Amino acid sequence: MRFRSDKVLRRGLGTGFSRHGYAVPQRLVNDVRGMTYHALTATSRAVEGYLKQRALPDRLAPLGKPLLVIFGAEDRRWRSSSAAEYRVVPGARVELLSDVGHSPMLEDPPRTAALLLAFTALHAVRAS
Repeated sequence: MRFRSDKVLRRGLGTGFSRHGYAVPQRLVNDVRGMTYHALTATSRAVEGYLKQRALPDRLAPLGKPLLVIFGAEDRRWRSSSAAEYRVVPGARVELLSDVGHSPMLEDPPRTAALLLAFTALHAVRAS
C-alpha cells in the first residue's frame, strides 16, 4: 500500500512553486517517490541543521567570489525579503522575479537563463 500518493506528493512539492497555476512536473513527483521516507526526512533535517549553524550569506561573504542570487517574489518556503540578506556578500547581485516561487529555473526558465547567461558572460570577461 502506498502512503504517499501522487496527490500527497504534489501537495508537499507545491510549496516549492508560486500559486500562479504552475503544475508540479510528474518527473519531480517520480523522483521524490523514488526516495525512501528516511532519506527524504534525513535530507530535510540535514538542511535545517546546516542553515542553523551559519546562514548562507555569512558563509558566502568571505569567499570573494561573484554571486548571483535569484529569488522568486512568490516563494512560499522562504520570505522573499530574505534575499536582501545576501547583500552582505561584496558585489552580490540580487534578482527578485515576480510571479515565480521557490523554483525559478522550473517556473520561468527563460528569465532565469537570461540572468544566468548575462552573469556568466560578465564574469567570464573579467576572468580573462
